[in-house]
Amino acid sequence: MLVEALPYIRRFWGAVVVVKYGGNALAGAAPAEGGPGAEAAALASFAEDVVLMRSVGMLPVVVHGGGPQIGDLMARLGKTPEFRDGLRVTDAETLDIARMVLVGKVNRDIVSAVNVHGALAVGLSGEDARLIQASARDSALGFVGDVDVVEPEILQRLLAQGLIPVVATIGAGPTGQAYNINADAVAGAIAEALSATKLVYLTDVAGLRADPDDPGSLVAVTDPDGLDAMVSAGAARGGMVPKVEACARAVRAGVGQAHILDGRVPHALLLEIFTDAGVGTMVVADAARAGAGTAPGAAAGPGVQPGAGAGPAAGPVPGGRP
Repeated sequence: MLVEALPYIRRFWGAVVVVKYGGNALAGAAPAEGGPGAEAAALASFAEDVVLMRSVGMLPVVVHGGGPQIGDLMARLGKTPEFRDGLRVTDAETLDIARMVLVGKVNRDIVSAVNVHGALAVGLSGEDARLIQASARDSALGFVGDVDVVEPEILQRLLAQGLIPVVATIGAGPTGQAYNINADAVAGAIAEALSATKLVYLTDVAGLRADPDDPGSLVAVTDPDGLDAMVSAGAARGGMVPKVEACARAVRAGVGQAHILDGRVPHALLLEIFTDAGVGTMVVADAARAGAGTAPGAAAGPGVQPGAGAGPAAGPVPGGRP
């Protein structure tokens, strides 16, 4: 595997890679694991991957969510979550809980796990240095925000010093009002602002499926048009939709590739970036030019290359998936 990784190490030296570590991935573990130490083991494995990426010259930026953790604390405090169209209604009390969990708990846990390996990680939120400027999405949702502007200077300074920024997705409006923002959207916006080479989403599924109910229909490679078709056809639904939309927007805006992986699989990040086969779904600007296309007999939509079990694929991407 190390020999296979060498060309990719050379290729991605100095490349910015934005990694969104989802709350669902953080709350889970590899399917074969489990037990009270599973979450800590999954986080430790993720931290090792990020540190190795930095050690071979890549410039990782971690963006994290924490929805399950926010829900857990709300339950402990006797507060019932309310959702509209998949978004958490966030009143002032819920916003305080979200800030406590994202900035004070999840962010600290990730920073600590990375810093076991050296003085590398620095935690911050979108409120710091006006990193994420936001506005209210809908008054009915309370303090739920949309990203208006990303000011990447603080991230660029940290990267220039060899550090790993870890970003909690709380933004602020012009008056200083804090907003809880969807972490998928924030990761995509940061990748665009940094002109990242890669945008990676670690979640609790193996990637995109041409048929959401068929694990064998994993889509190996697609492009923004293919993603649009999957959303229209209902192949991407629920919590996958914000990730798909963010991937499509980021790649159209010039981000090199976007990836959706199962973050519960040990070292999925390294397997996707440093091996020819990869382990999830990769989004490129033009899947047809990359050698994807639709597999014969597969109704996967334009610009989609199904993986194993979904019919004959059009062959590997020249030069490997990464």
